[in-house]
Amino acid sequence: MVAEFGYKEAAFGAGCFWHVEAEFMDVKGVVSTEVGFMGGTKENPTYKEVCGKRTGHAEAVHLLFDPKVVSYEELLSVFFRIHDPTQLNRQGPDYGTQYRSVIFYYDDEQRKEALKAKEDQAAGGKYQGPIATEISLATRFWKAEEYHQKYFQKNRVRTCGL
Repeated sequence: MVAEFGYKEAAFGAGCFWHVEAEFMDVKGVVSTEVGFMGGTKENPTYKEVCGKRTGHAEAVHLLFDPKVVSYEELLSVFFRIHDPTQLNRQGPDYGTQYRSVIFYYDDEQRKEALKAKEDQAAGGKYQGPIATEISLATRFWKAEEYHQKYFQKNRVRTCGL
């Protein structure tokens, strides 16, 4: 589906993946979202295992987007808008490495754009502390259990407690 329609992949970790998914679902040009785990060492981790802090994974949202409609730069702008990138291994009440701020890049162009966006955030004067966002090569994305997918839509809520 990616190459067939000219779509591109992106993946972000910014705290509770329910919130991150809901934010990206609202972006025109994002054609699909899935929540799951990326950046760890265990094959096919479960939510319980990731929360047990032994897999090294981040809660992440994997998305397909149409670059003719929305640019990667615009997605990075959304990413930085929806969370506090200065918090190390936490967002709001959620804490642990699985809630870290991370941009997973799929190619060198995304890596360069992510680095520039992070530098721009650091230089922008909005934040008191340093930007803690990691920029990491995308590894295998492990889809979370079905009850986590489109959680806010299914449960008619719009917050993770933030």
